[in-house]
Amino acid sequence: MTQDVWLPIPPEEIKGLPEGLDYSFWDGGAFPGDPADCAVYVVPYMRALEVRTRPLTAMTGLRVIQTLTAGVDDITANLSLIAPGVQLCNARGVHDTSTAELALTLTLASLRGIPGFVRAQEEGRWQGEFRPALADRNVLILGYGAIGSAIEDRLAPFEVERVTRVARSGRTTARGVVHPLTELPQLLPEADVVILATPLTDETRGLVDAAFLARMKDGALLVNIARGPVVDTDALLSEVESGRLTAALDVTDPEPLPPDHPLWRAPGVLITPHVGGPSSAFRPRAERLLVDQLTRFVNHEPLRHVVLTTGA
Repeated sequence: MTQDVWLPIPPEEIKGLPEGLDYSFWDGGAFPGDPADCAVYVVPYMRALEVRTRPLTAMTGLRVIQTLTAGVDDITANLSLIAPGVQLCNARGVHDTSTAELALTLTLASLRGIPGFVRAQEEGRWQGEFRPALADRNVLILGYGAIGSAIEDRLAPFEVERVTRVARSGRTTARGVVHPLTELPQLLPEADVVILATPLTDETRGLVDAAFLARMKDGALLVNIARGPVVDTDALLSEVESGRLTAALDVTDPEPLPPDHPLWRAPGVLITPHVGGPSSAFRPRAERLLVDQLTRFVNHEPLRHVVLTTGA
C-alpha cells in the first residue's frame, strides 16, 4: 500500500516526522510525483482554491486529507473530486492562539478608535477623544469551540463584565454555561461586543442577517474572525452606514473585497484581509500537528480532528 505523503512544508524542516513514510514537498507547483501514489495529502496553506484542489481527482490512493485550516468548507464543497473512504481532518488547535490574538486586537482597536488615530497621525493632527473601553463590557462569543475558548482566555485580564458563550448545542464547561444557538435571540440585546468564531456550515451561512443585527443593542460592535458568508453583507452595511453599529472584520463576503466595495469606506468599520491565522504562531503549531497525525497514521492509530470520511 502506498505510503507517500505530500507536505506543504519541506520535510527536512519538520523535526520528529516518523520513519516509514515517503515525504515530498508540494506547495502548488509541479507535482513531486504521481498523485495516485499519495496516501496523505496535507493541503497547501493560503493558496488559491484551484491550487489546493488540483491534485485531488488524480489521488486515487488517497487515505487522508489534512488541512492546515480550522475551517474545511473549501474541501467539503469539492467532495465530488475525492475518492470514497478518505478521512478529512482539520487543523483544530493550530490557529487558536493567532486568531484569538487578532480577535482581541480588532476588538480593542475598534473600541478605542485606533483607525481614526492612525489617520490623524498621517495628517499630523493631534486630536483626542473619549472612547469606550473593553472593561465593564458584556461580550458574546458565537461559536464556542477551541478558538472561542482561546478568545475568552485573552478576555480574562481585561475586566469585562460578562462573557456569554453560544454554540450550536448547549453544555456546561469549567468556565460556565455555553448557551445553545436557539437562545441567541434573547442574548443578543445584552451584548456590547459580539465576536463571531463559528465555522461556516449550512446552518451558519447568513446567520448574521438583518434580524440578527436588529437585535444587537445600539452602539454594539460586531467582530468577525469566522468566515465572511456568516454575515449578510448588505444587512451589515445598512446598520453601519446608519451609525447604529460598528464592525471589525477579518473576513468578508465577497473575499477578497473589491477595491470599490462600500465596506471599505463604511463608517465605523475596521477591515483586515483574512490574517487571523498567518502569524509567527502558525508554523510551530502546524508542525506539531503534522508530526502527531503522521505518527498516528504510521502506527495505525485513530487520527485526531476527523471531520468526515468521504462516501460514508
